[in-house]
Amino acid sequence: MHAQRHVITDPLDPTKAHVSKRAHQASTGQITIITKNGCALAQPGTAGQHRGQRIGVMKGKLTVPEDFDAPLPDEVLDTFQKALI
Repeated sequence: MHAQRHVITDPLDPTKAHVSKRAHQASTGQITIITKNGCALAQPGTAGQHRGQRIGVMKGKLTVPEDFDAPLPDEVLDTFQKALI
């Protein structure tokens, strides 16, 4: 389905009366700009699709060092402590 790509500029008051029509137009990809006193206020659009979490996408690309959970050196800890003061 190819969406129409022309822009509709629609004043706020008529848009309030035709919310479902404007929602349908946005869902088809039609661009509508809602205006008030000639100034753009909003541009409704589709919410998009949730693609879900991509589990394992970095598998084999990262390595965790053996000492990952080792205590930090004192000078690094001191830096953090000074930042808290």
